[in-house]
Amino acid sequence: MEYRKLGKSGLLVSRLSFGTLPLAQHKAPLGEGAFLLREALKSGINLFDTAELYGTYGYLKEAFFSISPQPFIISRSYAYTAGDMEKSLKKAIRETGLKIDIFMLHQQESSLTLKGHSEALNYLVYARNNGLIRAVGISTHHIAAVRAASEIEQVDIIFAILNKRGMGIQDGTAQDMIEALNSAHEAGKGTILMKALGGGHLIQDCEDALKFCMEFTFADSVVVGMKSIDELKMNLLLEAEKKIPQELKKKLSSQRRRILIEDCTGCGKCASACPFKAIHLEEGKAAVEERFCIQCGYCAFHCPEFCIKVI
Repeated sequence: MEYRKLGKSGLLVSRLSFGTLPLAQHKAPLGEGAFLLREALKSGINLFDTAELYGTYGYLKEAFFSISPQPFIISRSYAYTAGDMEKSLKKAIRETGLKIDIFMLHQQESSLTLKGHSEALNYLVYARNNGLIRAVGISTHHIAAVRAASEIEQVDIIFAILNKRGMGIQDGTAQDMIEALNSAHEAGKGTILMKALGGGHLIQDCEDALKFCMEFTFADSVVVGMKSIDELKMNLLLEAEKKIPQELKKKLSSQRRRILIEDCTGCGKCASACPFKAIHLEEGKAAVEERFCIQCGYCAFHCPEFCIKVI
C-alpha cells in the first residue's frame, strides 16, 4: 500500500481509502461490517470515510474501539451554525468512540454556500486548534466549491467527486475538475477523491476507472465504497496494480446489483433518458421497474443531483 501526506495536515494516509456508506445501504449486520473494516485496516488501509447522514458510526465503533493505534476517520455534517456543528462533532465522537481526525462541511456548492456555512467552518477551526480534530475540510460535487475552498486558508482538505466519465460533477467536465483539484493541491490543500467507480456504474470497467483516479499526483487518497471481502480484495489488487484473478472478477461481475435512488427531487430527467422505460415518477419521485432495468447507467448520467447509484 502506498501512503501520502494529506496536504499540510501532516496525516500520512493510504492511497486507497474505505467508504462505509455501502454497509448502511445493504444493511450489513454489525459484526460482518466491523469484520470487513478490520480486514481493510490489516490490509494497509488507514483512512475510513463516514458522515453523520450515513448511519455507519456503529460499524466503526465495533471495528476499532479497542484497537491501537486507531485509523484515521473522516466525517462530515450539513450543520451551518456553530452550535449545530458542535453537536455533530460530539455525536460522531460519542457514537464511534473514536477520535474524528477530519471533520468536513458536507456537500458544498460554491463560495456562497461556504459563506453561508462560515459559522460552522469557524467552529471546526476552533475544534482543530484545540485538538478535538486534526483537520478541517469540505466535501463537494462542484468545481466552484473546489476553487472557492482553495482560497480559504482555514480549509485543510478538499474531498471531491471525480471519475473517468465525469459522472456526478454538477457544474462542468471531468477535465474542469482535474484542473481545479490540481490547483488546490498546488495551493497546499490535501485532496481526496470520491466516486471513482461512479457510484457503482463503472464496476464493469473498475480497473481503468480506479487507475484513472490513482494516477493523478494531486490524488492523496481515493475513497471507494465497499461491502464485501471480495470487493476489498479486488480494490487492494487494483491499488497495487496487480492482475485480478478471473475467478474473482467473474464472481464480482455476476453478483446481483440493483439501482438505489436517494434524495430524488423529481425532475424526471432520468425517466426521460432511460431507453428501456425502466424508470418512472411515482408520487413525485423516481422509481425503478427492475424487470426492465439492465443497469446500463444512462439514468445516472442524466441525474443532476447524482441521486442514482448501482449497488
